[in-house]
Amino acid sequence: MSEQLADERASAAPTPGQVGGRAVMLIPHRTSGVEETTLPPDYQRILAAVRQAAGPVTARQVGDTLGIDVSVRSKLEPLRGKLVRLVDRGWLRKLPDGRFTTRL
Repeated sequence: MSEQLADERASAAPTPGQVGGRAVMLIPHRTSGVEETTLPPDYQRILAAVRQAAGPVTARQVGDTLGIDVSVRSKLEPLRGKLVRLVDRGWLRKLPDGRFTTRL
């Protein structure tokens, strides 16, 4: 029984993926045992920027906070992708109007 539980835990743990032949760490799902410090530094900064805001924020507002040139679409879209990835993994919440906020 304990072996089966260990196997299930191991399969639920984030595993490195392959991109362009390089090993990259996937963004872990938010669970009770996973700390923010397991996220890559870029994602930690994004979470901090969303938390510092007075309310829900757009990707453009997060980019301004992080010092990204938001007038250039090619710089803003990767940030939006990271925000959506954090939503998919349970770290943030996306509102119907497209703004992002922290999970309660």
